[in-house]
Amino acid sequence: MTDIEIQSLPAMGDNYIYLLVYHDAVIVVDPGVAAPVQTTLRAQALKLTHILLTHHHADHTAGCHALAGDCEVIGPKDTRVPWATRAVGEGDSFEIADLKYSVLDVPGHTDPHLAFHVEHHLFCGDSLFAGGCGRLFEGSPVQMWNSLLKIRSLDDDTIVYCGHEYTLNNLEFAVSIEPGNSALARRLEQVRQQREAGVATVPFRLGEDKLTNPFLRVDDAELQVALGATDAVTALAELRARKDRW
Repeated sequence: MTDIEIQSLPAMGDNYIYLLVYHDAVIVVDPGVAAPVQTTLRAQALKLTHILLTHHHADHTAGCHALAGDCEVIGPKDTRVPWATRAVGEGDSFEIADLKYSVLDVPGHTDPHLAFHVEHHLFCGDSLFAGGCGRLFEGSPVQMWNSLLKIRSLDDDTIVYCGHEYTLNNLEFAVSIEPGNSALARRLEQVRQQREAGVATVPFRLGEDKLTNPFLRVDDAELQVALGATDAVTALAELRARKDRW
């Protein structure tokens, strides 16, 4: 595996912006604000070369105006992302500093919505969260389930970088749905300790999330019974509706 340096930059209370450094490439993912990126670049004497955007929401894009300069900005085929100098979608790939980035379409939270997969790292914006998934602001339960299946098919060792620190709330909700899930109970206790100590819970390992995130498991028969559903899509719709009321 190539050793990419990845820094998480907390912003706006619960957002994460990611800074990737590899050889001469300096890449920022979803800069909702510019200030923490600019501070980090100055402190480390780095020059930004690329910006990757997963979706159009301002808390993931608003820093572009101040940061873009002569950078290449890669984002979804969406007129609401006016900074993008290259629009990409499902099946596309691109290279930065000899590393291949694969593009996944993962709509549901918004439509479109992208995830970027490089080596064993996945930058997924607000599609998948640790223990949860994004609200369905523009997409449908069918779209979100297909997106989650796409992510779930990745290797267990995939390290997931999502857009927000929502893990504790997500797992507390998940336990209310699956009180008998021992792996989930253990993860919740660990996350509680992390947050009490001020430690980030993101990024996270996909394999652990497959066992403890009910949104990735709505095709499980027992979970469907608990939700009063008969298939994965209706189970996801019900689960998301309950989480929205949580």
